[in-house]
Amino acid sequence: MDVSLWILLGMVVAAAIVAYVRDPSLPAAGLRATGRLVSSVWIELALGFLLAGLIDVLISPAALTRWLGAGSGVSAQGDVRGYLAGWAVGLVLPGGPYLLFPLMASLFAKGAAPGPLITLIAAKTLVSPIRMLTYEAPLLGWPLTLSRLIPGMLVPPLVGLMGQFLYRVLSRGKG
Repeated sequence: MDVSLWILLGMVVAAAIVAYVRDPSLPAAGLRATGRLVSSVWIELALGFLLAGLIDVLISPAALTRWLGAGSGVSAQGDVRGYLAGWAVGLVLPGGPYLLFPLMASLFAKGAAPGPLITLIAAKTLVSPIRMLTYEAPLLGWPLTLSRLIPGMLVPPLVGLMGQFLYRVLSRGKG
């Protein structure tokens, strides 16, 4: 088990204890709420994992390495293909976190470099054309929407570069 699993387990146990102390019926109510949540998103989760599995077998390791692998990042020659590919895909990728994170986990396991993946995640989460057109612009207006959108489109490569650096620092000494 990795550290994140232990942290999540600890948070669940702590929340269950606090709920029980407040009212012994709250843990059962929490389980019912969990059931309602799972019943409302299980299909998206299953489809996200299914798509991640299909992408895993459809994208060759050579193509993945060429576009998003360690060799695609910033080098002495200034090769930034991975960041540009991650940026472009992140700006147009449909779907929510149920699609995004299983897909990212699959790509990372296959050898995609952290920087381009971080760029993709940042672009996807900062800019969502569907969210912008259906919620943001109608409710907030175009001036505010564009004032957030334009910087949001420019930031992901910087986040990816900083993330690549931090990943190297934080993963030193591991396997």
